[in-house]
Amino acid sequence: MNLYKRHLVTAALPYANGPVHIGHLAGVYIPADIYVRYLRLRGKDVKFICGSDEHGVPITIKARQMGVSPQDVVDKYHHIIKESFARFGISFDVYSRTSSKTQHETAAGFFKKLYDSGKFIEKNTEQYYDTEAQQFLADRYITGSCPKCGNESAYGDQCEKCGATLSPTELINPRSMISGSKPILRETSHWYLPLNEYEPWLREWILEQHKEWKTNVYGQCKSWLDGGLQPRAVSRDLDWGVPVPIEGAEGKVLYVWFDAPIGYISNTKEILPDEWELWWKDKETRLVHFIGKDNIVFHCIVFPVMLKAHGDYILPDNVPANEFLNLEGNKISTSRNWAVWLHEYLDDFPGKEDVLRYVLCANAPETKDNDFTWKDFQTRNNSELVAILGNFVNRAIVLTHKYFDGKVPPLHEVNDYDKATLNDIPIIKQAVEENIETFHFREALKEAMNLARLGNKYLTDTEPWKLAKTDMQKASTVLNIALQCCAACAIVFEPFLPFTAQKLRQMLGMQEADWDMLGKNAILPDSQLLQEAQLLFGKIEDDDIQKQTDKLK
Repeated sequence: MNLYKRHLVTAALPYANGPVHIGHLAGVYIPADIYVRYLRLRGKDVKFICGSDEHGVPITIKARQMGVSPQDVVDKYHHIIKESFARFGISFDVYSRTSSKTQHETAAGFFKKLYDSGKFIEKNTEQYYDTEAQQFLADRYITGSCPKCGNESAYGDQCEKCGATLSPTELINPRSMISGSKPILRETSHWYLPLNEYEPWLREWILEQHKEWKTNVYGQCKSWLDGGLQPRAVSRDLDWGVPVPIEGAEGKVLYVWFDAPIGYISNTKEILPDEWELWWKDKETRLVHFIGKDNIVFHCIVFPVMLKAHGDYILPDNVPANEFLNLEGNKISTSRNWAVWLHEYLDDFPGKEDVLRYVLCANAPETKDNDFTWKDFQTRNNSELVAILGNFVNRAIVLTHKYFDGKVPPLHEVNDYDKATLNDIPIIKQAVEENIETFHFREALKEAMNLARLGNKYLTDTEPWKLAKTDMQKASTVLNIALQCCAACAIVFEPFLPFTAQKLRQMLGMQEADWDMLGKNAILPDSQLLQEAQLLFGKIEDDDIQKQTDKLK
């Protein structure tokens, strides 16, 4: 990690056709935010880039359903998504959008460079056309039966039941989602990126040079490459998107898969208009994409080919992708409203942002699909956050106020148990570092929680409330060590639970989180005045959970 001068971290651009739900958070945004906050704590030069993905067929479908324009749809959801992320503490340096002027210019310029240097092939193909609606049908406007599993509601590009990637002509009994009629095939002309020509380079770059990528990512890339790559259309017949910037391309826009990842570049331009090229073209920048598994092919194969074909850009060094999160045993479905929406959660559980961050990280679908249940949410809050971290901090601060006027008492003679407790802090610190740097956020959080467990057990074993009756010097030493553990928690939990960590630092009188202080015996100086103890977490009652399960029903 230290080889790089700067770190450019991107999080998948959420589609602006609906709000953000817990599946998005667990898969992409919480891990990305943990990683970025950690890099900042280590003093790294980092930029965290995201924005709404506002083009593509799902937007036009939503607009048609709502009887409004695509721009109305993206304006509505861009605002909801951006505000939700801000309230939840996702610390983007920029959250912009792909309908921006900067994005239109950047994407058009990118296409033009590839077009002018002969990187595309032009092909006439037959595509489905709706004679009633008098328009070509993008793949998401066509449904039919999946040839692989028989699902009758497969889309023209993918079957969401079996996950197969499809082309519209493979569908059995295709029908138009606009008019419901059976579409006909009609000739049209498009530009294609010949992915097949880059296959040998991709094999070397991914399969040989990036064996450290997560097994789910590496495995999916290998399977795509083993199956053989095909040229992929970069334009489509649609009236919503970035117009293809050449003559004779009226009525055609850039395909959203080509347009959207360029959003990372244009969004960087917005905050760094004079030095964005340093972040995208200098070999001393490390580029890391955080995505969900449905985006692996685009970020590991397609976008790298685009960057390689262009020639000026750096390539991603790592693409940590998570699997999917289910909800109460069923796949999250936005169309069936089977989801926990972030903006609704924030309204229903004010002040409990970190509880959701904790639960979704502790249960993250890092290597396989995982399940979120409201019961588990309640249990983890009550038996881990309240009973371990909250309880430990509360006891340490309350006892310090009771016996030492709220000031950090001095450390006197230490015994073997005291030393062992203090020595465990740098060991936990190192474990957290190693896990975050290898994108094992669940393990990293578990190690951070071990610090609270360590402090809690130490207080329970040493019983300073009893020592205060007979040996005030020993009670002083015990509470000093307990408070140093609290201070270590206020630093180590900063990437995971930023609101809680800040509240804890205020109680302890700490100015800021300093990662380098972790593992040093005295984070808090003697006689430092502590604020009165406030509960870091409150219990979540059965009624709160019942309301949420009723809401799902």
